[in-house]
Amino acid sequence: MQQLSITWFGHATFILKTPGGKRVLLDPWLTDNPSCPEAMKKPPKADLILVSHGHWDHIDDLISSARASGAPVVGILELCSWLEQKDIGNTVPMNKGGTVDLIGLQITMVDARHSAGYVDNGVMINMGEAAGFVIKLEDGMTIYFAGDTALFGDMKLIGEMYKPDIAILPIGDRFTMGPEAAAKACEFLGIRKVVPMHWGTFPLLTGQPEEFRALVEPKGIEILELKPGETLQSG
Repeated sequence: MQQLSITWFGHATFILKTPGGKRVLLDPWLTDNPSCPEAMKKPPKADLILVSHGHWDHIDDLISSARASGAPVVGILELCSWLEQKDIGNTVPMNKGGTVDLIGLQITMVDARHSAGYVDNGVMINMGEAAGFVIKLEDGMTIYFAGDTALFGDMKLIGEMYKPDIAILPIGDRFTMGPEAAAKACEFLGIRKVVPMHWGTFPLLTGQPEEFRALVEPKGIEILELKPGETLQSG
């Protein structure tokens, strides 16, 4: 099997290439994403799409990505219902606490503390609630993708039950956790490796990796920091 690779498109959009060679697209926002390199703004190849919640900066390129790839889209029930109204039929609706097995991976939807709503033709659409995902890969490695969230105490349960090897956490502050809360999340989760996301896209997102690093590296936690467009390998 190959090593896991993680490619960051900026903000909260990633491609995970699994040890079995599957490509998992997370929260596709490409075209108007100011962090996304110009060469990466077209929908990428994907075998599976996971969507944490229905805010524009996480789903503006969801429909085009789903159509281009033909990949199943996993999301909370209300978001999937909206997609079906847009003639995206290959959806996998679920809710928090549920687990599905897809393309050789085990996907569990977990809680997140955030809102969810999308303006469609001038009307605010209910997109259900925000969520995170625990992704168990073919070799047993486990990734926790938090989506947009505040710090919450049940992250301790996510750590206890799923024992993630790597967490992908927001650190930008204002709309999500900032560096201090994200550092506490690392403690709750019991992780040793973390990928920071949802930072640097706009001036309002003031949380920076340097501040986060100063808080977690003394505790033996490795920051896997990416620049938009970069890929890292993690075994």
